Amino acid sequence: MKNKIIIFLATGAYLGKAPFAPGTFGTLLGVPLAWALSTTNPVIAGIIIIAGIIITIPLSSMASKIIGKEDPASVVCDEIIGFAVTCFLIPFTGLNIILAFILFRFFDILKPEPVAFFDRMKNGTGIVLDDVAAGVMANIVLQLLLRFVL
Repeated sequence: MKNKIIIFLATGAYLGKAPFAPGTFGTLLGVPLAWALSTTNPVIAGIIIIAGIIITIPLSSMASKIIGKEDPASVVCDEIIGFAVTCFLIPFTGLNIILAFILFRFFDILKPEPVAFFDRMKNGTGIVLDDVAAGVMANIVLQLLLRFVL
């Protein structure tokens, strides 16, 4: 029973078991979280994101051990929290969410440094922190676009 709960949570209610692009489906689950966080006090939102990161690290580790792979594609809780990082302090609008989604997936898939540094860790910390780093990079780019272009 414990393993089933871990897999359910780590796979984003099984969205990570999609036959193609599980990370993209996991990121989609981050959209309602980003909306909910956008409606709360930024300090509280930041605390929730930090707590989410702290929770997803051991959750990802346990799920990867249960599944038997170092960084299973079906584990998408890292994408969910990474997308929340991307959207932190970004106004929740349709355009902003689309841009956030594209930027996050861009950095998560291409894995430029420092994303690649964390990806090489191949444990719960690496599984989660590469997506957090992709989220930080996407957030910075989006903040710059909002201030100077859009």
